[in-house]
Amino acid sequence: MVFGSRSDNKINGPNTAPLPHGQAGSHDSFSYWVDEKSPVGPDQTQAVKRLARISLVKKLMKKWSVTQNLTFREQLEAGIRYFDLRVSSKPGDTDQEIYFIHGLFGIKVWDGLMEIDAFLTQHPQEIIFLDFNHFYAMDEAHHKCLVLRIQEAFGNKLCPACSVESMTLRTLWEKKYQVLIFYHCPFYKQYPFLWPGKKIPAPWANTTSVQKLILFLETTLSERAPRGAFHVSQAILTPRVKTIARGLVGGLKNTLVHRNLPAILDWVKTQKPGAMGVNIITSDFVDLIDFATTVIELNDLLEDRALTKC
Repeated sequence: MVFGSRSDNKINGPNTAPLPHGQAGSHDSFSYWVDEKSPVGPDQTQAVKRLARISLVKKLMKKWSVTQNLTFREQLEAGIRYFDLRVSSKPGDTDQEIYFIHGLFGIKVWDGLMEIDAFLTQHPQEIIFLDFNHFYAMDEAHHKCLVLRIQEAFGNKLCPACSVESMTLRTLWEKKYQVLIFYHCPFYKQYPFLWPGKKIPAPWANTTSVQKLILFLETTLSERAPRGAFHVSQAILTPRVKTIARGLVGGLKNTLVHRNLPAILDWVKTQKPGAMGVNIITSDFVDLIDFATTVIELNDLLEDRALTKC
């Protein structure tokens, strides 16, 4: 099993080339399950929290909080290698447990980490990116608990922060590193295996228009730093309040995502990976179209470039 492939494919992109290759990622990767019986998350406004006292409201929230159908394991088997993670403590918990969060609470972070680690243990040449980019209701004790969980889950698979340009598949394999942890909080400075958030910027278009999204993706790619960082292209549409009001019962998938994914995938097919091209591309509901395979196949262009230099 190899970095940047479906679990049944051969490697895409030369293994002596510096990272990044084109990689497929999922948006709000953990949100395949959220608990409508739990309290509303601290990432929501007071107005939403008040409305959520009505049981029907939480059922409707679930339709807009879920952005994936596949579990972590299923996403990994489909070729997803970048995971967008938002975490929170839960009101009333006294054991410092941390949960995934997107409006409503998801599974425990520990359970997700163990699911991912089981896959990595079975496939020792796979490399993944875990991007912890939002933290809610977390003090220093919560952060220490979370980092300890990360250490316990992955151990020697954790890749220390280093120069992006110095990393190749070959060096990662030789050192048996499989996990890059990005931690968007100053707490990263205390641990060598936590990469700063600035090493993986992920510009957000915040639009419901697929045309504006594609323009934004093109603009941010043209402006990305050629060295020193990975880059996430968030190929996602974000609902406005009026979008939710119009499609209240339909939810995110049926109202906004399903009809726009073909146009987004068409844009992906025109991209080239590399220092000034795409690196990581994320999507909602990665199973609805052949998203991961399309992104991974962009790496064939890297092979073609390598062959022309021989």
